Amino acid sequence: MRSELVKNAAISTLIGATLVFGVITLAPGWGEEGARREPGAAERALAAGAAGAPAALVDLTALIDDREQWVRAHPLDAESWAVLGSAYVERGSRLAEAAYYGKAESALRRSLQLLPGEKGNVNAVVGLAALANARHDYARARTLGESAMKQQPQRWTAYPALIDAYSGLGDYKAMSKAMDKLTELHPGAQTLSRAAGVYRERGWREDAAAAAYDAVGSAQAPQEKAAARQRLGDLAWEWGEPAEALKEYDAALRLAPDHDPSLAARARALAALGRTDEAFRDYQAALDRVERPEYALAAGELYQSRGLDGDAATQYEQLRTKVARAGADDVVDEVVLGLFEADHGDPEAAVRRLKAEWARGHLNVYTADALGWALYRAGRPEEALPYARRASEQGLRSALFTYHRGEIERALKQDGPARRHLAEALRINPYFSPLLAPAARQALEALGEPPPGGPQDVTGPEGEAPTEPETETATEAEVGPEVEVGPPSTAPTLSPTPSPTPERSRAGATAPTPTSTGAVE
Repeated sequence: MRSELVKNAAISTLIGATLVFGVITLAPGWGEEGARREPGAAERALAAGAAGAPAALVDLTALIDDREQWVRAHPLDAESWAVLGSAYVERGSRLAEAAYYGKAESALRRSLQLLPGEKGNVNAVVGLAALANARHDYARARTLGESAMKQQPQRWTAYPALIDAYSGLGDYKAMSKAMDKLTELHPGAQTLSRAAGVYRERGWREDAAAAAYDAVGSAQAPQEKAAARQRLGDLAWEWGEPAEALKEYDAALRLAPDHDPSLAARARALAALGRTDEAFRDYQAALDRVERPEYALAAGELYQSRGLDGDAATQYEQLRTKVARAGADDVVDEVVLGLFEADHGDPEAAVRRLKAEWARGHLNVYTADALGWALYRAGRPEEALPYARRASEQGLRSALFTYHRGEIERALKQDGPARRHLAEALRINPYFSPLLAPAARQALEALGEPPPGGPQDVTGPEGEAPTEPETETATEAEVGPEVEVGPPSTAPTLSPTPSPTPERSRAGATAPTPTSTGAVE
């Protein structure tokens, strides 16, 4: 199970999409007749979006219906076209329905035809930036977001799209700067929750936890509170605390029973706690609501870990079907598909897809990790290692990334680093995957204990710590030659004793960042 993919999907679904809708602060056609009345569903959705908070799906649907009727009667209303387009983006993201993105683009472009962006239609430009992020076109999202920011630098709505774009491109310094600006311009629960995600990616654990707790305390509406609770649960899960994570997911689902990211995340925590039947139930319920490929992959790997290969195959086929539908709308999550192909399909196909993603400039840690793992699974560990290093050395403490690096090092006979990273993966989160956590224990058993006096790659000949080798670049031109190496061996399970994960804070640690050449500083 790619447990972290469930978490990462939630980041964009619950935070990014809701702030997309925050581009709109007012729509015509309401409050024009008679005394002020209680807001209806569409108005509640509009108000939530203006504050940057998630709207209930029923309210969002009402808003879309209302604006569709309005623009049919008022086709020259540029602002309402922008409202409608942004609402389509959010609905498509929330329901993982890429078909909405074509409708969103048409509506947003219609808005810009009526009122160009350079003449003040920043709402539509920001909507297009959010749409580009939803389609994983981060370079275009950056261009559009920066254009909107330059036109109105003190308007907060451009910054969420920029944060997502910079993250997708692996520009973590720019991501942090944009986050600081958003915090200055628009404090609140959603901004705090997003800040927790940014701090997590930089490796600032204490700051991530503090921001997540503050987001829970600041949230108001049920959907907003549920998103904040889910973020707190994700952090607990990532730090190897499934029981604590479960409490947060339960709280989120009490607030918003249709909150599918919390449902899928709860399934992951239940599986770690040995409550497998309940986990299967929650995964299926989440998939019944929203057919996200990452949910199908997680469910399939849980079935596979229990020897239920037929049920696993059903989930994997569902994943392929969903990916094919999304591909028809030019929206495919290459990281999810690449990891699936690497472990359950065609590793060489995964390599081709992920190299193409890397060539697009998507130099983020998730692409680096997936590409490194795909190369390893394709029998090319020497080529894989620079990508694995890049993924694991930029701040984010990920059990999955660390495990992948350890297995690649083991295939290269780098026993000391392999032993260190495999053990570290299990210290970070002993439950990170029902398939791969046991494999990590088996790999440690196969490596055995280090030789007396310490291995040469951990301590030097005179007992001195060696100089860390210079990190290789992860660009295609500078990666080493291909090496054909067979799959790693397995051995009986060994369960190392977990140790506490060291705390890191924004003030006390600086995460490494990529250079323009692709090397890690």
